[in-house]
Amino acid sequence: MKIGISSIHFDVPKIYLPIEDLAKERAIEAAKLEKGLGLQRMSFPDVHQDVVCFAANAVIKLMETENLKPSQIDRIYVGTESALDSSKPLASFLLPILAEKFDDENPHCDVVDLTFACIGGVDALQNCLDYVRLRPEKKCLVVCSDFAKYDLSSTGEYTQGAGAVAMLIEAHPKLLSFPLESGVSSRGVFDFFKPKRSFQKRQILNSNVAADHFSHYEEELLVAREQPVFDGQYSNQSYLERVKEAYYDLKKQKASNTPCYKNWSLILMHLPYCFQARRMFWQLIAEEQPELNSSFQGATEADKWKAFSKSEAYKKIVQEKIYPAEIASGKVGNIYTGSLFLGLLSALYFSAKENQNLSKHTLGFMAYGSGAKAKVFEAEVEAEWKEQIKKTNLFETLEKAQAISFETYKDLYLKRTNKSVLPVKNEVYLKRVEKENSTTYGARFYAIAN
Repeated sequence: MKIGISSIHFDVPKIYLPIEDLAKERAIEAAKLEKGLGLQRMSFPDVHQDVVCFAANAVIKLMETENLKPSQIDRIYVGTESALDSSKPLASFLLPILAEKFDDENPHCDVVDLTFACIGGVDALQNCLDYVRLRPEKKCLVVCSDFAKYDLSSTGEYTQGAGAVAMLIEAHPKLLSFPLESGVSSRGVFDFFKPKRSFQKRQILNSNVAADHFSHYEEELLVAREQPVFDGQYSNQSYLERVKEAYYDLKKQKASNTPCYKNWSLILMHLPYCFQARRMFWQLIAEEQPELNSSFQGATEADKWKAFSKSEAYKKIVQEKIYPAEIASGKVGNIYTGSLFLGLLSALYFSAKENQNLSKHTLGFMAYGSGAKAKVFEAEVEAEWKEQIKKTNLFETLEKAQAISFETYKDLYLKRTNKSVLPVKNEVYLKRVEKENSTTYGARFYAIAN
């Protein structure tokens, strides 16, 4: 029995900062970001939006499209690295929102978050696939929701993005089905992480009087920041090493002598920036088929492979198998756990617009999460894929987003404003966060605007 994805939907901010505007303010050559990294826009949450809002909006779109009620869903598993609470999962925030929206609740729905940097969504997907394999009458929702926020003026700033992707997992899927084989590679490294950072109270408050006022707290305060500690070059290397190891693990499981990628009509990789896959994938080819560089000139093996990466042969692979997944990424930015699946949505939507026939074709997935873990696996495209993917209106929705100024971006980033850029309309929004004098201090409450 086939198990897989029947429906996929998304939600991203309705506002963005043009990359050329950010480049100008940061004194970076715009072409370096646009042509070198493929970046066009940097989506950014409005005042009333957070990762719960994106997740809820994506799920609601999916459930409305598929005519589903909360009582029909057995699991909601969320992949995220943007938790709003150290105890309460994002998945639990969705339950009351869905109950209100559909006037139907399901107290027996299993909900949980899975966190492993950008690969948590894949872990949630595979967990739910296995669950439905054992219980084919059940339906699950897998949601990836994140806000990729980096320090101002850092080398990660221009890759920022936000949004969510929701997927319906069931038997007899209409979109994709997944075999059991999945390659994996795990290592304990520090290429990208979000530690709780400690500061002395007086360092933060910068006032003896203020410090004394907060004397009932610990002398040392732990601060959890949205922005990560990261080493871009080290992370790229870790990404490549883990993906290669996972790729060969999959190849071993398939007992195949043929390079796996040759059977893939589309290649879906985690995209921390738009051109990550095309700038990296040739190195896997170099290891898989070392004989390919014999026709290229160069003083060293590295020079020959560099020539291959710029060759027409490799450009053809990029255009046919990698480019379709890049289209949405360039217009949204990095959305961590959702980036791989936004690429999937982009590639399938582009293929449908081009009227391509992908039914029964094999897709290759290469997922990565810093820390670090990679998973490489495949999926088969099902007969109803084109009708299902067209329901998302992906490209048309992205084109409706509105540009903001650099100053507006800074105000939102630094939380210097409590006024939304755009009116709240037809979406889930953050209504309030309980203040310190409340018995539920810090609790977040959401509402649905018509």
